[in-house]
Amino acid sequence: MLLCVDIGNTNITFGIFDKEKFIHEFRINSDIQKSQQEYEQYLKTTFSQYEIDKLIMASVVDELKDKIFSALKEVFWIEPIVVSDKTNNGVKIIADDTSEVGADRIANASAVARKYDKAVIVLDFGTATTFDIVNSKKEFCGGIIIPGIKTQLHALKTSTSKLPEYTPDKAPSVLGQNTKDAIMAGVIRGCACAIDGLIGQCEQELGERAIIVATGGLNSLISEYMQHKIDEINPILTLEGLKHIYELNS
Repeated sequence: MLLCVDIGNTNITFGIFDKEKFIHEFRINSDIQKSQQEYEQYLKTTFSQYEIDKLIMASVVDELKDKIFSALKEVFWIEPIVVSDKTNNGVKIIADDTSEVGADRIANASAVARKYDKAVIVLDFGTATTFDIVNSKKEFCGGIIIPGIKTQLHALKTSTSKLPEYTPDKAPSVLGQNTKDAIMAGVIRGCACAIDGLIGQCEQELGERAIIVATGGLNSLISEYMQHKIDEINPILTLEGLKHIYELNS
């Protein structure tokens, strides 16, 4: 079985594949205070019933990358493939400095390049809301990074004297009649408007209509207020990309 590990700023996501079948997903908080031994114990407890014989990981958290790598190697006695811009990913990365491109974004690009022969825009709703753009030549030709929904809500709380921090929720009207509705109108509907506008500008620069693929926990909340149609919602897109990269490099 293949264990894919996606180390993000908020969560570490573990996905198990048995050949082509997705088995299960596990999530824990990305806690840089935990020791390697604590992560080893988690791996031993959680995956003891699975016959893990393949490993791949992607990390955007430098403080956890080596710790999780060593824990995986110690528990499973396998050296994980670590995704980077130097890995065979099935896409050509076009960037001023390819080492700046996050491993999770490379995995997303790899997943959609494998599936589609047209231009694709991946919307990943995480700690940051990111756009990963793959053109019809299967080139990862750029991206966009904006603060994620929870990040925006937290910033309003920490940067003001009176505004509370809310959990992401529906924005019933653009004309907020109370503090919560006003914030949700600005953050949720505002994010939807920003995404719509940026998709249009991306397609203009690409010179073609793009397939829109969404992943991340808040995609359904935002898409309700978007004018552009999302063609595919795939909550395990990054894990599928890691699986594809493993197959290209095994």
